[in-house]
Amino acid sequence: MLSQAALHIHRVVFDRLDASDARGHHYRVLAALDEYGPSSQVDLGRRCGLDRSDVVSVVDALVDRHFVERAPDPSDRRRNIISLTRRGRNRLFDLELTLTAVQDVAFAPLDADERAQFTAMLTKLVEHHSRTDR
Repeated sequence: MLSQAALHIHRVVFDRLDASDARGHHYRVLAALDEYGPSSQVDLGRRCGLDRSDVVSVVDALVDRHFVERAPDPSDRRRNIISLTRRGRNRLFDLELTLTAVQDVAFAPLDADERAQFTAMLTKLVEHHSRTDR
């Protein structure tokens, strides 16, 4: 049942992100930069669960759209530091609105109390498995 629900929810999420000309990994990178501040590409990859080669292509796409800036790390010229731009912060805000709307569609059959219970249960599962996966 969980796999079937996840399949439906993924479809809704990806359809809405696609309609917004975005990808899930774009959102994850923008959100990580917003939460943690400027970061190396390696650290971004770790935080977002992306392979190194994927980080490069995601950052390239975000740089092309002026959502992030890439600059040499002053302490190590071999590394790049990625920073969120004002335009990127605005894009993140728009994507957060999109994802909030997606949640309303995905969880429409649940009332407010059921959503709160479901969120609490999923959080408990994720936290448990995050601790044991290390």
